[in-house]
Amino acid sequence: MYTIEGEVINKIEITKSLFITYIKHVETVQEAKEYLEMLRIKHPDATHHVSGYIIGKTGENGHYSDDGEPSGTAGMPIFDVLRKNELTNIVIDVVRYFGGIKLGAGGLVRAYSKSASEAIKLKGIVPIIEYTTFEVSFDYSLLKLIERNLSNYEILERKFSDNVTLICKVPSIEFLTLSSIIKNTTSNLAKIKVLQDSLLSNQDE
Repeated sequence: MYTIEGEVINKIEITKSLFITYIKHVETVQEAKEYLEMLRIKHPDATHHVSGYIIGKTGENGHYSDDGEPSGTAGMPIFDVLRKNELTNIVIDVVRYFGGIKLGAGGLVRAYSKSASEAIKLKGIVPIIEYTTFEVSFDYSLLKLIERNLSNYEILERKFSDNVTLICKVPSIEFLTLSSIIKNTTSNLAKIKVLQDSLLSNQDE
């Protein structure tokens, strides 16, 4: 799956109608709804706010709205653009100001698809990587060895008490291999506990 970083705004004019496309990275359905509501306040006089969002690791939460445009000519086309680009954690709103010339069903589909596609191309998409956050606890004598094993990964926190505890984040696809290496090189003396799985774009790293 992919996403975009931050926000992109793009304007195009088609047969005297103005289409302003807003696309933003979001993490929750609530965040998407709040963003769409903010845009309605920002453009209270717009003819239509055609919107959609896809949220979740596999894009399991999705929704779109035609907002008064003929069914199937607006919301679905922009939603299809998101799906075809394998995007998730993203919200889109195409704000239309009617220019006085009707586009017809086919024209509307093309206009909204173009609006969404051009905005995505303008910003570009980035892969999403699933990360696992875990802690590893061990005796002080193993510190240098453990740190060598973790040299290519991010250590989020170090705790020193009766023993050492490191909180680390690694790509989930590499977690099992890394945990096996740590256990084998320490003769299973290091204790590993998974804390969290999360989705992040690769640009966050």
